[in-house]
Amino acid sequence: MRTISENHAYAHEVGARLRTIRTQQGHSLQQVEIRSDGRWKVAALGSYERGDRMISVDKLAAIADFYGVPVHTLLPGGQPEPLRPQAARVVLNLPAMVRVSAAAAGPLRRWVAEIQRARDDYAGRVLSIREGDLRTLATLYTLNRDQLLDLLQEWMVLDPMSSIASASDTARSL
Repeated sequence: MRTISENHAYAHEVGARLRTIRTQQGHSLQQVEIRSDGRWKVAALGSYERGDRMISVDKLAAIADFYGVPVHTLLPGGQPEPLRPQAARVVLNLPAMVRVSAAAAGPLRRWVAEIQRARDDYAGRVLSIREGDLRTLATLYTLNRDQLLDLLQEWMVLDPMSSIASASDTARSL
């Protein structure tokens, strides 16, 4: 039988893994509450992430499903698959996009225009791209995330504020 301190340590480890997955996906606690239509409240998620509150197996499985990860990645000793490095920050230089042919950058330009409409921001010279946005754009171009980042670099539309870690960068640094 587990001791209270073992249960507390276990809750902290599960919480740390929950926070890691959420932040890697670029979500704040508030965004998770909104995107889950209130199913996951900020107070409860924060409590789970701090390890202040034990989470049931059912709730853990539901959160894993919401994040799109296998449950074992959230469990201590569950031998999670290594998580690949995520882009720390991807920022588009909007004026530089004009230099890319409309045929090539059409989907990107339409996506940027829609984001500008949604944010009511037409004066910006840069646009930050979230991890979920990268997946969406990669799907539009029928590429994977790293191929899309390579394409954006090739087009020279990434702002100097970008700090990108692709799988190929990681392999070269090892």
